[in-house]
Amino acid sequence: MVAAIGIHMTIEAVITLSMMVAVLATLALTRISPDAVLLGAIAGLAVVPIPGEEGWRFGVIDAPEALAGFANPGLLTVGVLFIVVTGLRETGAIDLVGGSLLGRPRSTRGAIGRLFAPVCGLSAFLNNTPVVAILIPATVDVARRLKTSPSKLLIPLSYAAILGGTCSTIGTSTNLMVSGLVESETDLAPLGLFDIAWIGVPCALVGGVYLLLFAPRLLPDRRGSGETLADPREFTAEMAVPSGSPLIGLTIAEAQLRQLPEVFVAEIERSGELVRVTPDTRLLVNDRLVFVGAVEAMRDLQQLRGLAAIDDQPIKVNAKRHHREMFEAVVPQIGNIVGKTVRESRFRNAFEAAVLAVARQGERVRGKIGDIRLRPGDTLLVESDRQFAQRHRRDFLLVRQVDDSGRRRHERAWIALAATLGMVAVAAFGILSMLQAALVAAIVMVLTRCCTVKTAREGVNWSLLIAIGSAIGLGHAIESSGLAAMAGEFVVSATAGHPWLALAAIYLLTVILTELVTNNAAAAVSFPFAIATSAALGVSAMPFVIVIMVAASASFSTPLGYQTNLMVMGPGGYVFRDYLRIGVPLSVLVAIVAILLGPVVFPF
Repeated sequence: MVAAIGIHMTIEAVITLSMMVAVLATLALTRISPDAVLLGAIAGLAVVPIPGEEGWRFGVIDAPEALAGFANPGLLTVGVLFIVVTGLRETGAIDLVGGSLLGRPRSTRGAIGRLFAPVCGLSAFLNNTPVVAILIPATVDVARRLKTSPSKLLIPLSYAAILGGTCSTIGTSTNLMVSGLVESETDLAPLGLFDIAWIGVPCALVGGVYLLLFAPRLLPDRRGSGETLADPREFTAEMAVPSGSPLIGLTIAEAQLRQLPEVFVAEIERSGELVRVTPDTRLLVNDRLVFVGAVEAMRDLQQLRGLAAIDDQPIKVNAKRHHREMFEAVVPQIGNIVGKTVRESRFRNAFEAAVLAVARQGERVRGKIGDIRLRPGDTLLVESDRQFAQRHRRDFLLVRQVDDSGRRRHERAWIALAATLGMVAVAAFGILSMLQAALVAAIVMVLTRCCTVKTAREGVNWSLLIAIGSAIGLGHAIESSGLAAMAGEFVVSATAGHPWLALAAIYLLTVILTELVTNNAAAAVSFPFAIATSAALGVSAMPFVIVIMVAASASFSTPLGYQTNLMVMGPGGYVFRDYLRIGVPLSVLVAIVAILLGPVVFPF
């Protein structure tokens, strides 16, 4: 069949196709991380020996082509946005954004509904990468409150952003690129801001209904890379309502203390007397609240606005609040602190750390933290500087740092939000590119101490950046080897003379390339074939242009085609087949809508 239509594959195309098959098989059948697989693929394509008339040479692509993805503005933008997100997280601004956008749904399906509309709307006008980056932590928090896995919500987050991007010409960089090609390469009228919306909005509506109905069933109940196993221990912690707290005068229910995940208010002490805890109990200044819950809940509790840790232990911790971290420390069988209360042991003086909570296996620890008598095997949640574990590892049976336990700098939250909104505004109005705007916002975050240089560096997901950069390099190999052009020629030739079939073929070609490489590369490769096909058939090119814009963004079936799919892969604990299970039906639905509506809205 290939030979019949005059397509002859070169040795470079054969090697590249074989490498692509190997990459997809490895990702689908093993648990090897995507960054390792993709980096290995471009390394292989850069050094593979190829026979020729003048002897052997090495590499389908040369080193600059293989590494070009790591200098790609989109990749750099994603990397810089991690620093912006770190600033939002460290100041607690993400909690404010997530709370206002996502609310407090009561079910997984309700959470998907609350998530879909705002994310889809924002992504129609903003770059969807920062939208997803900002909302990943907030979405994980919603999952924890619902006591469900983040894997139930993070793929819908990515898909909502992708579908929102198809609703306007500025929704994605791919749309903008195709719009530019229309002006420079065709005689068509320039695309308006909402020309694609006639197709994109119905696709988004169909996609939203599909996710609401089927995502809770099709998505796995799996823990992400940052989650720990469920912790059956009950920690007891005390918190105070300080003067000036926004919680003063609110009831327990109004302060949303009953909705905290994995923790509850066990007691309230007021002026030396215990107050009965009910949803209608009002909080007063200097109230002492006793909380019981898991270690992750204790971490979140210490970061909550309006509450303060009770400080009745002598000697202050030397490190500044934002330089402190939380650690779990298990009391040994023999030691100076065994048999003493926390206050008697002068824990702060001995270890330069403050005890925030105590857990005792199978037993709820009652009383004030300072009055708890320590026993061998007790687990203490302590706050200290970052060298605590290294200093005192021999003083305890076990010392473990609690992930993401740094204190939130709530007083700087408005700076972080202002920097982020400014970034979005100047990029949306074209004053700066997305990369330039993100760089300015990241610099502001560091200079204003919304995050430190160390936390900014630690906040970057290097594995994701390697995967994206390698995927772009793989796309260069597919293009330079001629494989993409051959595939396009084959599909177009096989459907010549039938506009609807040709439209479907162009859509299918673009979707396949998008899933294998990047959406921009897929659109760039498909565009000339679409224009040539429409000219040969004597029909308008506009339906082909619109379906290319939709197909290039509608990457649901693999984590490779769109960077937001890769961004949620780690936090959601997803594997390759998860995207196939939920993404293939969604891809088919969006394809049907786009192919049927395209020629109706924009006639051939």
